[in-house]
Amino acid sequence: MPHKESRKINLKNYLNTSYEYHGNETDPLLGITVQNEQTSDHNENRQNRVTGVKKKDKKDVSGTSWYVATFVVVNAALGAGLLNFPQAYHQAGGVLVAMCVQLVLIIFIIAALLILAHCSDANTSSTYQEVVLQICGEKARRVCAALIALYCYGTCITFVIIIGDQFDTVFQSLYGADYCHYWYMKREFAMIVSCCVIILPMCFPRRIDFLKYASTFGVVAVLYVVFLIIYKYFEGKFEPGSIRRKPDIWTDVFVVVPTICFGYQCHVSCVPVYSCLADRRVTTFLKTVLVAIGLCLFTYSVAASFGYLTFGSNVASDILVSYNAKDPVVLIGVVAFAVKTYTTYPILLFCGRGSSEEQAQRNERHRRITIALFWFASSLLLAVLIPNIGVVIRVLGSLAAVFIFVFPGTCLLNLTLTKDPELIMLKNKLVVIWAIFFIAVGACIFGLVLTQSLIRGIFQ
Repeated sequence: MPHKESRKINLKNYLNTSYEYHGNETDPLLGITVQNEQTSDHNENRQNRVTGVKKKDKKDVSGTSWYVATFVVVNAALGAGLLNFPQAYHQAGGVLVAMCVQLVLIIFIIAALLILAHCSDANTSSTYQEVVLQICGEKARRVCAALIALYCYGTCITFVIIIGDQFDTVFQSLYGADYCHYWYMKREFAMIVSCCVIILPMCFPRRIDFLKYASTFGVVAVLYVVFLIIYKYFEGKFEPGSIRRKPDIWTDVFVVVPTICFGYQCHVSCVPVYSCLADRRVTTFLKTVLVAIGLCLFTYSVAASFGYLTFGSNVASDILVSYNAKDPVVLIGVVAFAVKTYTTYPILLFCGRGSSEEQAQRNERHRRITIALFWFASSLLLAVLIPNIGVVIRVLGSLAAVFIFVFPGTCLLNLTLTKDPELIMLKNKLVVIWAIFFIAVGACIFGLVLTQSLIRGIFQ
């Protein structure tokens, strides 16, 4: 008997130690622990079969409250897209037109977040890719992983361009327009040296826990830039260019779409947030989504409107470039956003690297370093060649439309057809129509925005 009891205890300990790591994973972008409920339930069932004891169900009190989750969603959404919003408002035909387009898209953005929450409940999935895998299959998951890696890569290019913009702003303000005649103050040299010294060493570690506070600082930096834009508008020291009241041609209204999609794309990060809620229900998540998107709407709209009205047609693709960094208020904003950019780049590289590291763990260290070096060097080269962030954001906006529209719509369609293949219920018929409409809108936005971006890039 003692020997039999000892075997039972040892096996129980083996199950605990073998599967505990896989049950909880830390999301590197959000800084929260994602609980994999499928793995936890599986482990508990296996332990019950071994020990013959069935644990009582209890409510998880260690999860995240909906208002804390709101801050995490805001943190995931607010970012570099803010700098391009004022110019996007100008290109779309003015404040009123751009605001109307933004309000329409927000309806779909909120709907997509709720669709993802609903689909994640079907298999208690804890990540965006897991939702796609469980509902759409392995091939769809591979496509999703590739697009996430591409999106992270493009965002890293945007960050390096922003770093170059900040150096230009500071050098021009402090040393005048002749600063570029000195090789050590040229944009390319400053970008390459600063990125190699600051960013590159942070790209190699296996874990990035040391950057867990960077996202909080990033939100503060973004909010300071919003304050700066409002402050400079009321200061009234700038002579604005022409202010557009309507688009020249109707297709101009779509110019703001990629910037909006890029600015509000938090869908990949929101599935882990939903999985960590203490009260994991779509109705609870709805409160988080409404408050978070409302805060983002206010922040983007205020910054875009005041920034555009300050400079008019003279507004730059990066709004901070338009200010004089001799002013301490401006200099603080430039430095703060640069620090945010330096510390966010490694996080996105980590996420993109994770999407391409799903093979066996052999030679993990060699592969990790190789991917980091190629990612860093190629993104730095493209950032040197690409003139401004507007070019990259237009392409990334078309990719964001896939995450916001196409994948959620496809998941909802497949989930509904799995539950009711014959579409007997009227409710399911309406859901299928809504899902197809969602996919169609996403495909149109992706195709139109990408085509428009390529045309602008070639001819301008």
